[in-house]
Amino acid sequence: MNGAAGGAAEPGELTLAGLRQRLVEFAAARRWEPYHTPKNLAAALSVEAGELLEIFQWLTPEQAAAVMSDPERAHRVRDEVADVLAYLVQFCTVVGVDPLEALAAKIERNEHRFPAPGAASDVNPDVG
Repeated sequence: MNGAAGGAAEPGELTLAGLRQRLVEFAAARRWEPYHTPKNLAAALSVEAGELLEIFQWLTPEQAAAVMSDPERAHRVRDEVADVLAYLVQFCTVVGVDPLEALAAKIERNEHRFPAPGAASDVNPDVG
């Protein structure tokens, strides 16, 4: 599954690199690059994350768990997830962060900070 990481992909397979390029081309065709500053993209990302949250606002845990079974709400969730991901990818492109590498490094740090119960290093220096 190298395609997901932006490496060699099967024809028609979605890749992070391919989606990043489509977003760059989409913005360029509309001459939006001057507006795609780190601050503006971070703000847009926050707004879209808020719109995703709005779908779940005031729902009980049971209602929230069933959101995807309602076609209208499921469509809204998919649209907001797409918006959040698009702005995150655009932000990462502008600031030069590889989101997959950043996530892998963060997971590794968290594995050390928060070891699984019963692990040899079951001590959390950040707590206490």
